[in-house]
Amino acid sequence: MPQSPLTHFDAAGQAHMVDVGAKPATARVAVADGAIRMQPSTLALIRAGSAKKGDVLGIARIAAIMAAKKTADLIPLCHPIPLTHVACDFTLDEAAGTVHCTVRAETVGGTGVEMEALTAVNVALLTIYDMCKAADRGMVMTDVRLLEKKGGKSGHWIAPGSPADA
Repeated sequence: MPQSPLTHFDAAGQAHMVDVGAKPATARVAVADGAIRMQPSTLALIRAGSAKKGDVLGIARIAAIMAAKKTADLIPLCHPIPLTHVACDFTLDEAAGTVHCTVRAETVGGTGVEMEALTAVNVALLTIYDMCKAADRGMVMTDVRLLEKKGGKSGHWIAPGSPADA
């Protein structure tokens, strides 16, 4: 049977955890982003820090970091990895009624941190939704994607059209 380009399947087509034991430990970085659109009044609550549940972005930042640390518990075939750094930043776009979230995750190890960065973005956006749903149940989470990865055998990758690609 030909080898699948999907690494989480063995030669018989069965799901398995990829063996990364022989891979050299290298510095690895992943950057992901996403957004949540909302009503202008909801964005104003976030900006003012006056949402009923408290500091929306501060809590979402902590949720993102916690999610990155728990990724292997959530994604079945994801390796638990020792994170060396996780940063979560938010940008408010008044014109679009959107909060943009960017997460940078780093490790030194035998496998990458893309899943940690992507999980962190998703959980940060879900946290914003949870904290603001009383004011706006119509919020939409969108455009979650990997922007950049560095390290390992595949080297440096940048998403076409991303800010890092400029």
